[in-house]
This record gives sequence, structure tokens and C-alpha cells, in this order.
Amino acid sequence: MNISLAKNDLISALQIVSKGLSTKPQTPILSGIYMTAKEGQLELQTTNYELGFILTIPAEIHNTGTAVLPGKYLTEFARKLPAEEVSIDTDSADGLAVIQSGAARFTLRTMEISDFPVLHRMDGTLHFTIKDRTLARLVKKSAFACLREEQRDRRPIFTGCQLEVEGKEVTFAATNVHRLAVKSEQLEEDAGQIRVIIPAKFLEEVTRTVSSEVPADIHVTCSYNQVSMSSGSIYMTARLIEGTFPDYRRVIPREENIRTKVTLDAASFASAVDRASLIARTDQYNIVKLSFAQGLMRISSNSPEIGEAEETIPAEVTGDDVTIAFNASYLMDALKSLDSDTCILSLQGSNEQGVNLSPMTIREEADPNYIYVVTPVRTH
Repeated sequence: MNISLAKNDLISALQIVSKGLSTKPQTPILSGIYMTAKEGQLELQTTNYELGFILTIPAEIHNTGTAVLPGKYLTEFARKLPAEEVSIDTDSADGLAVIQSGAARFTLRTMEISDFPVLHRMDGTLHFTIKDRTLARLVKKSAFACLREEQRDRRPIFTGCQLEVEGKEVTFAATNVHRLAVKSEQLEEDAGQIRVIIPAKFLEEVTRTVSSEVPADIHVTCSYNQVSMSSGSIYMTARLIEGTFPDYRRVIPREENIRTKVTLDAASFASAVDRASLIARTDQYNIVKLSFAQGLMRISSNSPEIGEAEETIPAEVTGDDVTIAFNASYLMDALKSLDSDTCILSLQGSNEQGVNLSPMTIREEADPNYIYVVTPVRTH
């Protein structure tokens, strides 16, 4: 393989595909970038078996061919090259790739081509197309509620979002057991029926990678164990998460059970929770207490070692007076996902002991297709 190409094209491509490199690979080849030069294009591939990337960029091909180069060093070299043009030549018999730009010349030892698990564009049974901005809204309003990646050993199924398609409606649902986020959008065409669990990490990577000023189509393909998303010259793939997602609809409180509704300014609520959590986060449960009565919401937190915080903000309260406590982080995460100026909190009644342990919902006026459900915490 012997090619010339624009340095900026190479750097941009490496920034994307390097996310698929394995940082601590059990198999050294997974730290390599698989490169194929043909027909006026350079194709780059990376995979760590969880995520996979294929990206093509224009290049002047002097000799077609394939090579695997160490991803970390190639990326670092590319960033520091002095000229706007770069050439990569892997045709020598000594196993060295020669990288030249201006007066600078580097050599990199190539890796064994036959060891690389080459990615092939999948031909799944289920296909649909979604706008990049639509996917971004779905991911923004759901993925944050998943279990964190480092906790995946406990319940891997909760590190992903359930993608559910019914005709033209697409719904993402995510939970870590203590909270649930559900967001729906409309597709432009009927996509049949799909229900799979996609790693949240993959979805967030797709929305970061495929974001443009001009709206773009993302083509989604699912097989029984894999998903791919592609747009333009970028193709990304991941393993689906095995298992059955819980029936989240049973968790969403029914309208007839709501005893209290609160409408308030979302930014004021978020700021007050943020301030109260300065005290609350010193405790492992990060608890803030909310009290609703007579046109006000009172937010408080306390720590025996640190002190107390208390604040009231105006709120439109209808129904019973309520006092209830939550993990402050779970409230903040939901409020950050909102696009409206106001939010609506809905609460169910207390139990026979006068304690309210029923989930609360957070909705927004501008988006009836979004709901967040959060479980309260006991304070005594």
C-alpha cells in the first residue's frame, strides 16, 4: 500500500476510529488500525469486539494494498506532522511503514494483517432510517438513566437502552432500577416491529460522531445479536445486549393514582437542587428533601458533619401537600435533559404510615412524548 492524502482528513478519521481501539488489549492486534487502499479511497477499521468502526476518506492511491498500523502511534504522529500532505508507504519487505510529511519522516512497525478480525458491513433482517437530530433527542433523553458502564457486571442489561419500533413510532427506554427515562419520536416511514437492547455507550458515541449542521440520515440495521448505524462515510457497529428488558410501562404511575401535581420553572428547580446537593453529596445517598404546599416548593438537605441547606421557590401546586426525598443526582440528570422552561412533577399519595414511597414523574410541557420516573428514598 502506497498512498498520499490530506493530513486533516487523516487526523479527523483517526480521531473517530481510535474510539474503537482496545486500550488494554488481551489480543495486541486490537490496538491496530486496519487500512485498505483502493479505488481512490482509504478505508480504516478498528474494533475492540464491543464497538467497531469503518470509515472511508479520499486518498491518492499509488499502490493498492492493506496494512495494520499501531493505532496510538499513528494517531500521535499524524497530529504532529508538519505539512498539509502526508504519504504512507507499507510496501517494503522489512515490515516497516514509512510515513512522510514535508521534511519529517517516521517509520512504524506494521502488525500482522491475518490476525485482525476484519469487519464486514452487516446485512441484518431489520432496517430503518432515522434523522441524526431525532436520534440525538432520543439518546439525550434516555441514555443517562442507564446503569453506568463500570457497574455492568451487576446487571449488564441495564447498561443499554431498549429500542422499540412499532410502525412509525420509535421509543427508547432506559433504567438503572431506581429511575426510568422513556422518550418517543416519529419516523418518516413505517419500520415494522423491532425490540432490541443497544449499549448506551454505543448510542452516545454515534450521536457524538454523526452530528452535522445539515440534517443527515442514519441507517440502522439490526440482526439477532448486532446493530449497525451508518451515515455518509461512517459505519459503526456494536453487539446487542442479550436478555429481556423489564416491562417498564408497569412502573409509570397511572393518571388516576396521581394526588399532587406541581408545575414550576425548570431552571430554578435545577439550581436549587444543585445548591442543596452541596450538602447532600457529602452523604453516600446524596438525599434532598422536597416539600410541596401553598404555592411553594421547599428544598432541603442536611449532613450532621457539614450543616444544612434550605431554599423555597415558587410552584403551582394542586392536590395534597407532600414531603418526599430523592437522590439529588437523579433529579439533576433529569432536569439537564429537559428542553422546556417549565416542568411538571406528578406524585402519588402516601402509604398508611403517612410515608410517600411511590415513584414521582417528571414531564415537560413542550414534549408530551417524554417521561422520567424516579423512585424516592427513605429518610428514616
